[in-house]
Amino acid sequence: MTTYVRILATTTAAVAVLGATLAGCADGAGKAVTSGSSAARAAATSSPGAVKGPPTLAPGPGGLTPVFKRGNPAAGKTVALTFDADMTADQGTRAARGERFDNPSLIALLRRLEVPSTVFMTGRWAEEYPTQAKAIGEDPLFEIANHSYSHYAFTADCYGLPRVGETKMNEDVQRAFTAFDEAGARNVVPYFRFPGGCYDDAALRALAPSKVTAVQWDVVSGDAFATDAEAVAQQVLEGVKPGSLVVMHCTRSAAPVTEDAVQQIVPELRKQGYRFVKVSELMSH
Repeated sequence: MTTYVRILATTTAAVAVLGATLAGCADGAGKAVTSGSSAARAAATSSPGAVKGPPTLAPGPGGLTPVFKRGNPAAGKTVALTFDADMTADQGTRAARGERFDNPSLIALLRRLEVPSTVFMTGRWAEEYPTQAKAIGEDPLFEIANHSYSHYAFTADCYGLPRVGETKMNEDVQRAFTAFDEAGARNVVPYFRFPGGCYDDAALRALAPSKVTAVQWDVVSGDAFATDAEAVAQQVLEGVKPGSLVVMHCTRSAAPVTEDAVQQIVPELRKQGYRFVKVSELMSH
């Protein structure tokens, strides 16, 4: 309970600041994958999902958009690291002044460590960094998921984020998919993450026409505006269980220590026998 309260407090504080300034199947033996091996990239290109298309969940009661929060623990020691590439619709002037909402060195690290990952990208981010969006989308190690176009909230009172009107929610999601396409990004999966993680039945109903699966998480990294990489890593390592889905960020100005934290998280989880997968694989079991 103490750990849960600490994580919740960290998350609330971090996302509140984020809202103010920016508007988350193992084999039978559960074997570890070494960072120098090509096994992770091979798995990313040869998984059944790559052939059949990414899995989705069936709609909820009344046709509501389904919500996925973690994988099946019985499937083994798998874990999905996900990274939100946040940029709100109104932050172009800040980017023009030199603020960096990308984090190419983090993406490079994930490639070096061969960690399959899902990047939840806003459409505005893809517009600002089309070359990076295209490169991420062309790399079979990654998949791009939708984090809205605007990074505005889909509910009232969501950490101070501006709100998308209910009649505009589906349009906002579709606009993000269009931005990915215009950037030349491929390997885009039909998953959606609500800005701030905030949603209600009205939002789930509004997104039903998009036929996406909403993806949340069960482990909060606390990396938003954190200054202590070791604390972020420890929080993740304490929270991960078989089938866990971790939310982190791929935004240099908003999450400056994420790269350092990942350098600690990946080898330790592999030492414990975990295998890293994308959300599409986590959802397939």
